[in-house]
Amino acid sequence: MFVGTIDWGDSHGVVPRSTSKRPIHYARGDLASQRTPRKIAPPRCRVIARGRVAALLATLCWTTPALPKEEPLWEYGLGVGAVAFEDYRGSNSSHVYPLPIPTLSYNGTFLKSDRDGVRGTLFNQDRVELNLSVNATTPVRNDRERDGMPDLKSTLELGPSLDLHLFRSEDARFKFDLRMPLRAAFTVEASPKMIGWTFTPRFNLDVADPLGFGGWHLGMLAGPLFADRRYHDYFYTVAPQYATADRPAYQAVGGYAGTQSIISTSKRFPHFWVGAFIRYDTLAGAAFLDSPLVQRKSYWAAGFGISWMIQRSSTMVEVPD
Repeated sequence: MFVGTIDWGDSHGVVPRSTSKRPIHYARGDLASQRTPRKIAPPRCRVIARGRVAALLATLCWTTPALPKEEPLWEYGLGVGAVAFEDYRGSNSSHVYPLPIPTLSYNGTFLKSDRDGVRGTLFNQDRVELNLSVNATTPVRNDRERDGMPDLKSTLELGPSLDLHLFRSEDARFKFDLRMPLRAAFTVEASPKMIGWTFTPRFNLDVADPLGFGGWHLGMLAGPLFADRRYHDYFYTVAPQYATADRPAYQAVGGYAGTQSIISTSKRFPHFWVGAFIRYDTLAGAAFLDSPLVQRKSYWAAGFGISWMIQRSSTMVEVPD
């Protein structure tokens, strides 16, 4: 099977993907309740060691997956939220955006959306998943650094993500993954234009019931960002006709684009869901750091949301915990 994911806020986006813990679910299909149980992986390997060596070796061992749980075949709801972040990475201007939070869950054969994001499953093994990864950015208008330059359109990024499951605890409370999405980016307009490629490998740790708080989920994600010349050109190049005394002409190049770290938490209650995240972004060492459009080398972003469940299916299907 193939698993795909919407990454909200991977680079310039609104809300972080996997750690955002969004309450939407798609997975397993109308026939999910009739399918045979998934095969159990071989018993985990034994590690007899101490200290840091034990911790290192433990990440190389595979644990038995938790038993499936039952969820509605479909479910939907609606909520509100807000996010605060810079106009684009490196901008000195920031805004707070109110956001509607639609909640849709469908446990189908191909699509799944849960607290790890929206995913389309093409290939899924105990240790490896091939995911469809999606990211989006907001439009940029009236930014001080870009005064007199064309506005930036919203962008949509889409592509595969190879996800490696490095560690799973027996009770599924701890999940540690390496996620490697490669996405093509397009402008969102009447005639979309491709503006380049992004590659954002990152480590992701999910913790259920952190510190004994039942029902809560804690997510931590961190990793570098890379993009090609066309992508950086869209955000950071200053063409000669737009150069000023304070904004010299600049041609962006491809390569390293900085690092992001995200922490999020969420909880699903019987009739509603709440979640929040905080993100730290650093551009230290980025290939476009000398662009006059880069005014800040690091910044924080945050967001929160609440969504109420409106209706759910009476049909229950088995999904992995």
